[in-house]
Amino acid sequence: MNLNNLNCSDFPFKHWEINNCLDELTLNEISYCSLPNGDRSYDGTRAADHTGKGIDGKLRLFIDKDNFNNYPNLTKLINRFQSFELSKKISSILNKDLSNSYVRLEVIGDKKGFWLKPHKDIKENLMTMMIWSNPYGESEELGTDLYDNDFNIVKTIKYLNNSGYFFSSGKDTWHGLELKEIKQERRCIQINYVSFKTDWPVEKH
Repeated sequence: MNLNNLNCSDFPFKHWEINNCLDELTLNEISYCSLPNGDRSYDGTRAADHTGKGIDGKLRLFIDKDNFNNYPNLTKLINRFQSFELSKKISSILNKDLSNSYVRLEVIGDKKGFWLKPHKDIKENLMTMMIWSNPYGESEELGTDLYDNDFNIVKTIKYLNNSGYFFSSGKDTWHGLELKEIKQERRCIQINYVSFKTDWPVEKH
């Protein structure tokens, strides 16, 4: 995990853009691993179904102790985020205590019709990081849209292969994705430090 090329921005809220993040093996594992499939019904949330059945939640791949042997490179990435060294570095960047947190990693493949209304992450998400893989040559405009407090788009973080961004949720961290053309799939991973328990606790010094 390469965090040497950080580009910090305060507008419209504090976030850090990153590039050349991952090695080729990890990027390929993200790009070409099989994801659960099924019917999708988009309502501007990750639940994908406003009736609460949460179809799309079942169509994402969470790496856990039941399946990690199938994803050796993503497991190494999780272990890196668990490490005292990296968690301390990110804690310092965010100015947020991550010492009692847990790592969560999911692989996402958004399909045609997907969109996300402007939202703020739950407070249990101490850090959110998105890293794009773009094996299908999708548009650069399929990154994340950032909004001001009036829900005007003020910036789009570009959807570029092996790049991404991270931030810590706060009172004005509105972000989402307007409905745009996805030709085949918007593939990415989301990495979180969270306050609730997962299979991946942060390493104590």
